[in-house]
Amino acid sequence: MVLSTSPDVQTFLNYLRYEKRYSHHTLISYQNDLIDFFGFLEKRFGSISIKEIDHNMVRSWLAELKNKGLSAKSINRKISSLKSFFKYQLKMGVMETTPMAKVISLKVGKRLPVFVKEEETKKIIEALKSSTDDWKSLNTKMLIAIFYSTGLRLSELINLKEKQVDFARSQLKVLGKGNKERIIPLNKGIMDMIDHYRNLKKKYFEEREERLLVTEKGKKLYPKYAYLLVNRILGEAGSLDKKSPHVLRHTFATHLMNNGADLNAVKELLGHSSLVSTQIYTHNSIEKLKDIHKKAHPKA
Repeated sequence: MVLSTSPDVQTFLNYLRYEKRYSHHTLISYQNDLIDFFGFLEKRFGSISIKEIDHNMVRSWLAELKNKGLSAKSINRKISSLKSFFKYQLKMGVMETTPMAKVISLKVGKRLPVFVKEEETKKIIEALKSSTDDWKSLNTKMLIAIFYSTGLRLSELINLKEKQVDFARSQLKVLGKGNKERIIPLNKGIMDMIDHYRNLKKKYFEEREERLLVTEKGKKLYPKYAYLLVNRILGEAGSLDKKSPHVLRHTFATHLMNNGADLNAVKELLGHSSLVSTQIYTHNSIEKLKDIHKKAHPKA
Protein backbone atom coordinates (compact mmCIF):
# COMPACT_ATOMS: atom_id res chain seq x y z
CA MET A 1 0.00 0.00 0.00
CA VAL A 2 1.48 3.33 -1.04
CA LEU A 3 -0.02 6.10 1.09
CA SER A 4 0.61 8.94 -1.32
CA THR A 5 -1.64 7.21 -3.92
CA SER A 6 -4.27 5.87 -1.48
CA PRO A 7 -7.58 7.40 -2.59
CA ASP A 8 -9.13 6.97 0.89
CA VAL A 9 -6.34 8.87 2.61
CA GLN A 10 -6.14 11.56 -0.04
CA THR A 11 -9.90 12.08 0.02
CA PHE A 12 -9.76 12.42 3.79
CA LEU A 13 -6.94 15.00 3.63
CA ASN A 14 -8.87 16.95 0.96
CA TYR A 15 -11.90 16.91 3.26
CA LEU A 16 -9.82 18.39 6.08
CA ARG A 17 -8.29 20.97 3.75
CA TYR A 18 -11.31 22.19 1.83
CA GLU A 19 -14.33 21.47 4.03
CA LYS A 20 -12.92 21.66 7.58
CA ARG A 21 -10.41 24.31 6.47
CA TYR A 22 -7.68 23.01 8.75
CA SER A 23 -4.35 24.85 8.78
CA HIS A 24 -1.36 23.63 6.77
CA HIS A 25 0.41 22.69 10.01
CA THR A 26 -2.54 20.55 11.17
CA LEU A 27 -2.82 18.86 7.79
CA ILE A 28 0.87 17.93 7.90
CA SER A 29 0.35 16.40 11.35
CA TYR A 30 -2.55 14.25 10.11
CA GLN A 31 -0.62 13.25 7.02
CA ASN A 32 2.48 12.25 9.01
CA ASP A 33 0.41 10.20 11.47
CA LEU A 34 -1.31 8.33 8.65
CA ILE A 35 1.97 7.73 6.81
CA ASP A 36 3.44 6.31 10.00
CA PHE A 37 0.41 4.11 10.71
CA PHE A 38 -0.01 2.66 7.23
CA GLY A 39 3.76 2.18 6.91
CA PHE A 40 3.67 0.10 10.10
CA LEU A 41 0.72 -1.97 8.82
CA GLU A 42 2.45 -2.77 5.55
CA LYS A 43 5.66 -3.72 7.32
CA ARG A 44 3.95 -5.88 9.93
CA PHE A 45 0.91 -7.32 8.12
CA GLY A 46 1.67 -6.90 4.42
CA SER A 47 -0.75 -5.44 1.90
CA ILE A 48 -4.23 -5.22 3.47
CA SER A 49 -7.37 -3.27 2.69
CA ILE A 50 -8.81 -0.61 5.00
CA LYS A 51 -11.78 -2.91 5.82
CA GLU A 52 -9.37 -5.54 7.22
CA ILE A 53 -7.84 -3.19 9.82
CA ASP A 54 -8.92 -4.11 13.37
CA HIS A 55 -8.30 -2.74 16.86
CA ASN A 56 -5.49 -5.23 17.55
CA MET A 57 -3.50 -3.86 14.62
CA VAL A 58 -3.98 -0.34 15.94
CA ARG A 59 -2.90 -1.43 19.42
CA SER A 60 0.22 -3.08 17.98
CA TRP A 61 1.18 0.23 16.38
CA LEU A 62 0.55 2.13 19.61
CA ALA A 63 2.67 -0.40 21.54
CA GLU A 64 5.52 0.14 19.10
CA LEU A 65 5.24 3.93 19.53
CA LYS A 66 5.37 3.52 23.31
CA ASN A 67 8.46 1.27 23.03
CA LYS A 68 10.11 3.99 20.95
CA GLY A 69 9.67 6.37 23.88
CA LEU A 70 6.84 8.55 22.57
CA SER A 71 4.99 10.44 25.30
CA ALA A 72 1.37 9.69 26.18
CA LYS A 73 0.41 13.11 24.84
CA SER A 74 2.02 12.43 21.44
CA ILE A 75 0.45 8.96 21.21
CA ASN A 76 -2.97 10.40 22.07
CA ARG A 77 -2.62 12.89 19.23
CA LYS A 78 -1.99 10.01 16.83
CA ILE A 79 -5.00 8.15 18.24
CA SER A 80 -7.07 11.26 17.59
CA SER A 81 -5.84 11.36 13.98
CA LEU A 82 -6.87 7.74 13.43
CA LYS A 83 -10.26 8.28 15.07
CA SER A 84 -10.95 11.18 12.72
CA PHE A 85 -9.77 9.18 9.71
CA PHE A 86 -11.91 6.12 10.43
CA LYS A 87 -14.92 8.23 11.43
CA TYR A 88 -14.72 9.80 7.99
CA GLN A 89 -14.55 6.34 6.36
CA LEU A 90 -17.77 5.39 8.21
CA LYS A 91 -19.42 8.59 7.02
CA MET A 92 -18.43 7.85 3.42
CA GLY A 93 -19.63 4.24 3.64
CA VAL A 94 -16.16 2.77 3.10
CA MET A 95 -16.39 0.86 6.40
CA GLU A 96 -19.26 -0.42 8.55
CA THR A 97 -17.38 -0.42 11.86
CA THR A 98 -14.37 1.47 13.15
CA PRO A 99 -11.33 -0.29 14.63
CA MET A 100 -11.02 2.64 17.07
CA ALA A 101 -14.11 1.63 19.09
CA LYS A 102 -11.99 -0.48 21.45
CA VAL A 103 -8.96 1.82 21.48
CA ILE A 104 -8.69 4.00 24.60
CA SER A 105 -6.50 7.10 24.90
CA LEU A 106 -3.64 6.97 27.39
CA LYS A 107 -3.78 8.80 30.70
CA VAL A 108 -1.69 11.95 30.66
CA GLY A 109 -0.27 13.23 33.92
CA LYS A 110 -1.07 16.88 34.51
CA ARG A 111 2.01 19.09 34.59
CA LEU A 112 1.99 21.69 37.30
CA PRO A 113 2.32 25.22 35.97
CA VAL A 114 5.78 26.83 36.21
CA PHE A 115 5.76 29.89 38.44
CA VAL A 116 8.15 32.27 40.20
CA LYS A 117 8.38 31.93 43.99
CA GLU A 118 7.12 34.88 46.04
CA GLU A 119 10.53 35.86 47.38
CA GLU A 120 12.01 35.77 43.87
CA THR A 121 9.14 37.87 42.52
CA LYS A 122 9.83 40.54 45.14
CA LYS A 123 13.51 40.60 44.16
CA ILE A 124 12.63 41.02 40.47
CA ILE A 125 10.27 43.93 41.15
CA GLU A 126 12.78 45.66 43.45
CA ALA A 127 15.56 45.27 40.86
CA LEU A 128 13.36 46.80 38.16
CA LYS A 129 12.58 49.84 40.30
CA SER A 130 16.21 50.93 40.19
CA SER A 131 16.64 50.41 36.42
CA THR A 132 17.03 53.29 33.96
CA ASP A 133 14.15 55.12 32.28
CA ASP A 134 14.89 54.29 28.64
CA TRP A 135 11.87 52.86 26.81
CA LYS A 136 13.01 49.23 26.92
CA SER A 137 13.50 49.46 30.68
CA LEU A 138 10.16 51.21 31.08
CA ASN A 139 8.44 48.54 29.02
CA THR A 140 10.13 45.78 30.98
CA LYS A 141 8.94 47.31 34.25
CA MET A 142 5.41 47.70 32.92
CA LEU A 143 5.23 44.20 31.45
CA ILE A 144 6.49 42.45 34.58
CA ALA A 145 4.36 44.58 36.92
CA ILE A 146 1.12 44.31 34.94
CA PHE A 147 1.50 40.60 34.13
CA TYR A 148 2.16 39.79 37.78
CA SER A 149 -0.55 42.12 39.14
CA THR A 150 -3.31 41.12 36.72
CA GLY A 151 -2.59 37.67 35.29
CA LEU A 152 -3.29 38.92 31.75
CA ARG A 153 -2.49 36.82 28.72
CA LEU A 154 0.23 38.17 26.40
CA SER A 155 -2.30 39.01 23.66
CA GLU A 156 -4.53 40.81 26.17
CA LEU A 157 -1.72 42.98 27.47
CA ILE A 158 -0.14 44.05 24.18
CA ASN A 159 -3.62 44.93 22.84
CA LEU A 160 -4.62 46.79 26.01
CA LYS A 161 -5.88 50.29 25.24
CA GLU A 162 -5.48 53.31 27.47
CA LYS A 163 -9.25 53.72 27.71
CA GLN A 164 -9.52 50.26 29.31
CA VAL A 165 -7.76 51.63 32.40
CA ASP A 166 -10.31 53.15 34.79
CA PHE A 167 -8.32 55.58 36.95
CA ALA A 168 -11.37 56.65 38.96
CA ARG A 169 -12.15 53.09 40.09
CA SER A 170 -8.57 51.74 40.01
CA GLN A 171 -9.48 48.86 37.75
CA LEU A 172 -8.88 47.38 34.34
CA LYS A 173 -11.51 46.29 31.82
CA VAL A 174 -10.19 43.34 29.80
CA LEU A 175 -11.64 41.72 26.69
CA GLY A 176 -10.50 38.11 26.76
CA LYS A 177 -11.12 34.94 24.77
CA GLY A 178 -14.50 34.78 23.07
CA ASN A 179 -14.92 38.54 23.64
CA LYS A 180 -15.62 37.78 27.29
CA GLU A 181 -15.21 40.92 29.40
CA ARG A 182 -13.80 40.91 32.92
CA ILE A 183 -12.80 43.53 35.49
CA ILE A 184 -9.46 43.34 37.32
CA PRO A 185 -8.68 45.61 40.31
CA LEU A 186 -5.36 47.51 40.31
CA ASN A 187 -3.32 48.64 43.30
CA LYS A 188 -2.00 52.18 43.74
CA GLY A 189 1.54 51.23 42.74
CA ILE A 190 0.41 49.92 39.35
CA MET A 191 -1.93 52.87 38.81
CA ASP A 192 0.95 55.30 39.44
CA MET A 193 3.21 53.40 37.02
CA ILE A 194 0.56 53.46 34.29
CA ASP A 195 -0.10 57.15 34.82
CA HIS A 196 3.63 57.96 34.66
CA TYR A 197 4.03 55.87 31.49
CA ARG A 198 1.02 57.52 29.89
CA ASN A 199 2.42 61.00 30.60
CA LEU A 200 5.77 60.05 29.04
CA LYS A 201 3.95 58.94 25.88
CA LYS A 202 2.31 62.36 25.65
CA LYS A 203 5.66 64.06 26.10
CA TYR A 204 7.73 62.05 23.60
CA PHE A 205 5.32 61.06 20.84
CA GLU A 206 3.22 63.43 18.75
CA GLU A 207 1.09 60.65 17.28
CA ARG A 208 -0.68 58.97 20.15
CA GLU A 209 -1.02 55.20 19.91
CA GLU A 210 -4.30 54.08 21.48
CA ARG A 211 -2.61 50.96 22.87
CA LEU A 212 -1.24 51.47 26.37
CA LEU A 213 2.26 50.06 25.79
CA VAL A 214 4.45 51.17 22.89
CA THR A 215 7.91 50.54 21.46
CA GLU A 216 10.76 53.08 21.40
CA LYS A 217 9.22 54.44 18.18
CA GLY A 218 5.82 54.96 19.75
CA LYS A 219 4.24 52.02 17.93
CA LYS A 220 2.19 49.27 19.61
CA LEU A 221 4.10 46.40 21.17
CA TYR A 222 4.24 43.13 19.25
CA PRO A 223 4.37 39.64 20.82
CA LYS A 224 8.06 38.84 20.19
CA TYR A 225 9.18 42.22 21.62
CA ALA A 226 7.25 41.61 24.85
CA TYR A 227 8.28 37.96 25.03
CA LEU A 228 12.00 38.72 24.77
CA LEU A 229 11.89 41.40 27.48
CA VAL A 230 10.11 39.08 29.92
CA ASN A 231 12.28 36.12 28.92
CA ARG A 232 15.46 38.06 29.76
CA ILE A 233 14.25 39.11 33.21
CA LEU A 234 13.00 35.64 34.15
CA GLY A 235 16.24 34.18 32.85
CA GLU A 236 18.18 36.39 35.24
CA ALA A 237 15.86 35.46 38.11
CA GLY A 238 16.81 31.81 38.37
CA SER A 239 16.60 28.33 36.87
CA LEU A 240 13.02 28.25 35.57
CA ASP A 241 12.12 25.61 32.98
CA LYS A 242 10.07 28.22 31.10
CA LYS A 243 10.63 31.95 30.86
CA SER A 244 7.59 33.18 28.96
CA PRO A 245 5.00 35.85 29.88
CA HIS A 246 2.60 32.99 30.66
CA VAL A 247 4.84 32.07 33.61
CA LEU A 248 3.85 35.39 35.19
CA ARG A 249 0.17 34.57 34.63
CA HIS A 250 0.76 31.27 36.43
CA THR A 251 2.64 33.15 39.15
CA PHE A 252 -0.26 35.59 39.64
CA ALA A 253 -2.76 32.73 40.04
CA THR A 254 -0.52 30.54 42.21
CA HIS A 255 0.32 33.34 44.64
CA LEU A 256 -3.38 34.20 44.99
CA MET A 257 -4.25 30.57 45.75
CA ASN A 258 -1.33 30.16 48.15
CA ASN A 259 -2.55 33.18 50.08
CA GLY A 260 -6.09 31.93 50.48
CA ALA A 261 -7.94 33.39 47.48
CA ASP A 262 -11.28 31.83 46.55
CA LEU A 263 -11.04 29.51 43.53
CA ASN A 264 -14.06 31.09 41.82
CA ALA A 265 -12.53 34.55 42.27
CA VAL A 266 -9.27 33.41 40.65
CA LYS A 267 -11.29 31.86 37.80
CA GLU A 268 -12.99 35.22 37.13
CA LEU A 269 -9.73 37.17 37.32
CA LEU A 270 -8.04 34.82 34.83
CA GLY A 271 -11.02 34.84 32.48
CA HIS A 272 -11.41 31.05 32.49
CA SER A 273 -14.70 29.71 31.16
CA SER A 274 -14.59 26.69 33.46
CA LEU A 275 -13.27 25.89 36.94
CA VAL A 276 -11.46 22.87 35.46
CA SER A 277 -8.83 25.20 33.97
CA THR A 278 -8.35 27.01 37.28
CA GLN A 279 -8.18 23.93 39.50
CA ILE A 280 -4.62 23.15 38.44
CA TYR A 281 -3.47 25.99 40.70
CA THR A 282 -4.88 24.22 43.77
CA HIS A 283 -2.17 21.57 43.40
CA ASN A 284 0.52 24.10 44.26
CA SER A 285 -1.53 25.27 47.24
CA ILE A 286 -1.85 21.68 48.47
CA GLU A 287 1.89 21.16 48.07
CA LYS A 288 2.50 24.28 50.15
CA LEU A 289 0.13 23.02 52.88
CA LYS A 290 1.93 19.66 52.91
CA ASP A 291 5.25 21.45 53.34
CA ILE A 292 3.89 23.59 56.20
CA HIS A 293 2.39 20.51 57.85
CA LYS A 294 5.67 18.59 57.53
CA LYS A 295 7.67 21.43 59.11
CA ALA A 296 5.20 22.39 61.85
CA HIS A 297 3.38 19.24 62.98
CA PRO A 298 5.20 17.17 65.62
CA LYS A 299 3.89 13.86 64.18
CA ALA A 300 4.49 14.75 60.51
